[in-house]
Amino acid sequence: MPHPLDPVDLTARLIRCASVTPAEAGALVLLQTELEAVGFSCIRVDRGEVSNLFARWGDKGHARTFGFNGHTDVVPVGNPDDWTDDPFSGVIRDGWLWGRGATDMKSGVAAFVAAAVDLVQETPPEGAIILTITGDEEGDALDGTTALLDWMNNNGEAMSDCLVGEPTCPETLGEMIKIGRRGSMTAFFTATGVQGHSAYPHRAKNPVPAMARLMDRLASHTLDTGTEFFDASTLAVTTIDTGNPATNVIPAACRATVNIRFNDAHTSAALIAWLNDEAGKIAAEMGIGFEMTTKVSGESFLTPPGQLSDMISHVIAQETGVTPVLSTTGGTSDARFVKNHCPVVEFGLVGKTMHQVDERVEVAQIEQLKSVYRKILDAYFA
Repeated sequence: MPHPLDPVDLTARLIRCASVTPAEAGALVLLQTELEAVGFSCIRVDRGEVSNLFARWGDKGHARTFGFNGHTDVVPVGNPDDWTDDPFSGVIRDGWLWGRGATDMKSGVAAFVAAAVDLVQETPPEGAIILTITGDEEGDALDGTTALLDWMNNNGEAMSDCLVGEPTCPETLGEMIKIGRRGSMTAFFTATGVQGHSAYPHRAKNPVPAMARLMDRLASHTLDTGTEFFDASTLAVTTIDTGNPATNVIPAACRATVNIRFNDAHTSAALIAWLNDEAGKIAAEMGIGFEMTTKVSGESFLTPPGQLSDMISHVIAQETGVTPVLSTTGGTSDARFVKNHCPVVEFGLVGKTMHQVDERVEVAQIEQLKSVYRKILDAYFA
């Protein structure tokens, strides 16, 4: 006799696992127990300090393999005294489930696990289901989904298509699917001059005006005006600093940081070349040396609208009465890694309270999300 899995109860139990990145805190053990009980083969794919879970139901290498990617790690809670309840209590009150990870994204993981568990008990599909659940999405993401995909590649495991369960809806469940993401990179600049007395500036080389000129030039530049599926790329100056407490000293060095969110008109390599070129021009103009290092969090990517997004959009519209917008807005997600493996889209809950104090999710939304995920699975294997 099939035993339906309650996604609300599972979310609450996951919240009670204090899995702040990279702590596993029992969250993956809990999921493994539920999945193995209905016939999923589960393997821990831990790497470094990060815990990850791979789970498959059905035959390995099946041509029809639906994948789900999610994470059980959460961001720190901040000051626990600012919370109405214990951040890891998983308490239900006034129709809401409260706690760190309620929205981002233990509810999404629980909803899909519950949908998959019910499916394989009630109407076992002709195909396979793979879940890749990481404990490193909120951290540096070096040993999370990337470790899972590396392991899959080395062991002949593959997903045909993948759904990432991140919160995607701004206000109402069903209003948005992510079919791509902007790239993200950060550039760190150091301008080096010669320290001196501010009363004798001719005896020094002040790096601050050079840095200010470079930052103004970068921030004033229009990277693009948007592409077919992406908004315009953006560059934000996030800090300019000398660490100089004295008012009568010209500092020897000045540092600045910029963050770029870029669409599919660019690659990180092309942007790095442009930044280096601009720094070189200022260095030549003002006689100040510049050094730059960069960190690329991910390239922009797009899963073009087609069979996968059409099917998921149709299910969402039927279940919620809302026709979703296909979007590429927002920050990065682990879909940036999955896109190298198979077509990937993202759909999940309303994300208004994620990372906030008193993070919470409507109980009814978790139940509805399980229903959407179940119908997506039904449609995929139909």
